[in-house]
Amino acid sequence: MPEDGLIILTGGAGFIGSGFLGHLNDQGEKNILVVDHDNSPVKMANLAEKSFTDYQEKDVFIRQIERGACTKKVKAIFHIGACSSTLVTDAAYLLENNTRYSEILVKWALDNQLPFFYASSAAIYGNGRLGYSDEAVLVPKLQPLNLYAQSKQRFDLWLLENGLVDKVVGFRYFNVFGPNEYHKGEMRSLALKAYEQIKRDGRIRLFKSYLSQYKDGEQKRDFIYIKDAIAVMDWFYRHRQVKGIYNVGTGRARTWNDLARAIFVALGLTPSIEYIEMPQTIKDKYQYFTQADLAQLRDVGCRPECYSLEAAVADYVKNYLEKGLARL
Repeated sequence: MPEDGLIILTGGAGFIGSGFLGHLNDQGEKNILVVDHDNSPVKMANLAEKSFTDYQEKDVFIRQIERGACTKKVKAIFHIGACSSTLVTDAAYLLENNTRYSEILVKWALDNQLPFFYASSAAIYGNGRLGYSDEAVLVPKLQPLNLYAQSKQRFDLWLLENGLVDKVVGFRYFNVFGPNEYHKGEMRSLALKAYEQIKRDGRIRLFKSYLSQYKDGEQKRDFIYIKDAIAVMDWFYRHRQVKGIYNVGTGRARTWNDLARAIFVALGLTPSIEYIEMPQTIKDKYQYFTQADLAQLRDVGCRPECYSLEAAVADYVKNYLEKGLARL
């Protein structure tokens, strides 16, 4: 039986947050405060048929925390909410929404001796020149390529500078895809956008490569299925003595061509891929390769058996997208 106490889940209506909410429900956890921003009916539909005791808008919630007005017995905080768009150009907004919001919340959590789990991002690795190790000491040396990634790095760096890394758990997500991402606009995964392209046009469009070592479509990412990301989160929830920042990926980079072909196979169609020019606005901010270093994750005993890319895509396409955007 779940222990007594409230779970606070920010970003609970979002992609990863709502998936984890469903998982908590499956484990019998229903005493949950969902914190988010009601700016999309598609996003809020992620909460349908899920159990939670209350919902609060993110600005209302953080004001209550600052006033010390949250008096309920809390047993854990999962801070998954953030602006995750790499296209946002308002640095002040990202600093306030992603970095300072997190600082306020973690201070309150630690002052009240509460387990604190939060969403970091593999975007902070930038072009990968320094590799993809999640050792905290590397955080100051990393060079993110966009403002979103910088906002995530700033919080990781703030934790490091204040000696708090070993008091919290950070999930450094790589390319997560799967059900419940439908509201994310341009930030939806290629798996979803390519599925829609095939349904509409019969083909997939991928960016050309501008580096000689990568052929068109052979740029690589560490794609991790939402169900595998949730499994990692669950492991840390059940092993609360383990702290630190950890990569959440498969540890195996795959090409965009691999992903595209997997979608066609899942639909029983012959692959048709077109390579298009990359927008000038992202050419110098584009990650050609990402691959999670899972050494620290394995060292603490978390060894997820991840879906293969092909199996994950098949599950997503057949059991969710082909069923009218079914949800976790």
